[in-house]
Amino acid sequence: MSDEPRDATATAAADADTEVTGGFADRWASFRDREISTVLLTVVGVAVFPFLFNNYLDGYTQLATLMLIYGIFAVGFDILLGYTGLLSFGHAVFFGGAAYAAGIFSASVSSSPLLVLLAGTVFAVLLAWIVGFLSLRRGGIYFAILTLTFGQMSFYLAASPLAFLTNGENGFTSVDIGSLLGVIDIHGGVPFPLSMLVDNMLYVFVAVMTVLSVAMANRILHSPYGTVFRAIRENERRAEFVGLDVWRYKLMAFIISAAFAGIAGSLFAIEGNYVPLQSLYWTESGRIVIMTVLGGVGSLFGPLFGAGVYLYIENIVSGFETLGPFWHLILGVVFVVAVVLFPNGIWGGIDYVRDRVVGGDDE
Repeated sequence: MSDEPRDATATAAADADTEVTGGFADRWASFRDREISTVLLTVVGVAVFPFLFNNYLDGYTQLATLMLIYGIFAVGFDILLGYTGLLSFGHAVFFGGAAYAAGIFSASVSSSPLLVLLAGTVFAVLLAWIVGFLSLRRGGIYFAILTLTFGQMSFYLAASPLAFLTNGENGFTSVDIGSLLGVIDIHGGVPFPLSMLVDNMLYVFVAVMTVLSVAMANRILHSPYGTVFRAIRENERRAEFVGLDVWRYKLMAFIISAAFAGIAGSLFAIEGNYVPLQSLYWTESGRIVIMTVLGGVGSLFGPLFGAGVYLYIENIVSGFETLGPFWHLILGVVFVVAVVLFPNGIWGGIDYVRDRVVGGDDE
């Protein structure tokens, strides 16, 4: 009996499997690239995160809220580092500066959470115009050192010369946050059915800001501005040759990144009703660099994962009886393993597994 019919059947089956897999991969790619898909995935993620985190990972809602706040900070920082190729070691000046501005505004002008958030963000943007205008006159390591210098200057200004505003080393303790829209207690509980997923209205407020921040970042990165940012990252001189004002675009990337830091810093002040002096220290800038690289530079969701992993190790693993004292070492090992195995960070590893599952090509 001839094997030709059998071979033809096997070939047809293989072709059908390939067609089905390829079709699924194409549909997934089409869905993933839509802006509404990014927003929906973010909404689902922040909605189920506190339930899963609290019930299966020994977490608590306050930490989940902090993870989202630092996630916003890291997403904005990645616009500068991952998409424009500029490494700043002074972004704590925008995060901590916005936190102080928001706290002082809440105590002196208005306790409305939305106005407090706006005040801190506007302060960070205005400060970024000045710092960016001066720092971006130099590139490479000189730019990084200049941003670090501005960050430390702000720390020592808040510690002593401006202590009459910041309360010096004790941090700003007079943060006063009122009701959201005049009726919602932002530190209170949530109504049913939201209470099935989260028990704190503050988390809901921060989650909404996270969704809006991710949507805004996605819109920027898929706009002509995002294309220019990538061009500058890949070859700055070639971008200049085609007529782009590279310095102006780098300044805009710096300001946009600072705006995200301002949103995060303002939320940080709202969340804790307190602004520590440490929020301006250089280690805060170092933390956000580690979070971003750990999660995956040049990705939209990677920094969110990086912030979550970092804070989980810092706050949960550090409390373990046996492993707690070595949490810095554990964080270092996780960082090295993630970077060595997945040079594009945790999100790069997720991308790799996803592409293997859906049969897509490597990005």
